[in-house]
Amino acid sequence: MTIGFGEHVSAAVWCACLATFSMAVLPRGHSIEGPSAQVRAQGPNLTFTQAPHGEFQFDTGVLRGKLRAEGKSLGLSSVAHVRSGVTLSRGYGIFGHYRVFVASHRFGTAAWDWPSTARLLDDGTVEVRWPSVQDRPFELKATYRWHDPSSLDLVTEVKAQKDLANFEMFLASYFNDTFTNSLVFVKQHPDAEKKPGFLAAEKSFGDWLGFPRDPVAVQIIKDGRWKVEPNPVDWVIMPELDRPLGVRRDPSRGVTAVLMAPPEDCFALSTPHQTEGHFSLYLSLFGKTIRAGETARARTRLWVAENPSDQQILDRYQTYMNDLSRHTSEAPGP
Repeated sequence: MTIGFGEHVSAAVWCACLATFSMAVLPRGHSIEGPSAQVRAQGPNLTFTQAPHGEFQFDTGVLRGKLRAEGKSLGLSSVAHVRSGVTLSRGYGIFGHYRVFVASHRFGTAAWDWPSTARLLDDGTVEVRWPSVQDRPFELKATYRWHDPSSLDLVTEVKAQKDLANFEMFLASYFNDTFTNSLVFVKQHPDAEKKPGFLAAEKSFGDWLGFPRDPVAVQIIKDGRWKVEPNPVDWVIMPELDRPLGVRRDPSRGVTAVLMAPPEDCFALSTPHQTEGHFSLYLSLFGKTIRAGETARARTRLWVAENPSDQQILDRYQTYMNDLSRHTSEAPGP
């Protein structure tokens, strides 16, 4: 090894010199490796932090960005994958509460237009609340919490002031225009001998594709709610979901966003054809009648990875189901 002035020393001697320098010169508790080593020692930051203008920031080491841009009722925005530098989100962002329906009726245009309040909890979770008003007979609460550096959990709760027939929260995620792959895990893949598989949202299927959980979900989708202005949608009904599991991928860099939910909380997953200009993915939550005085919740998770295999995605989904089952069993009784 050459260290200057043409002198050569062994690697062992060089390491010994560094160790001596560290003990003699550096303050106790410091390392010659610098700040990056200190960050590694501290571990990932799985919290949101308060920022100006009513925003919340995050940097988990895998993902960075903000929540509630400009203090508005929006989801995650300016989301970047740290290692690759790939930007994931655009427009209204990821995991934003969009259209809200009951049978044949739509409440306003979008929940992200409604006034809401947000607060940072002691554990770094952000809690968002929308109050009930005369033409919206329900309260909404959304809790955003980091599960690990690459996974965000969102729990959406609805408290009904009157009966809400076949209530739906349409949860929207808008990705950067490099995310040109959109896939949904269906029960019978037409090109895989009717076995479960990830079905790509090809243009040949149509422009707007709806993947229902079951025949009851189809009835909800077709009850007239999607004919209400503004921006009505005529969904092409696709094969049934095997489980609520959808993917948006940047094929050039391999960065992949996976959206998932338990079957009892999500009755449909929707997407435009994969290169259509919205570059979006949607989860239809609840899909059931919530009686006056009742509170219902729907759980969802976002996972971001680089070049995950189909099996790795399925394993992550099963891990999520195991997490939910464990949390349910650990919950205190009445």
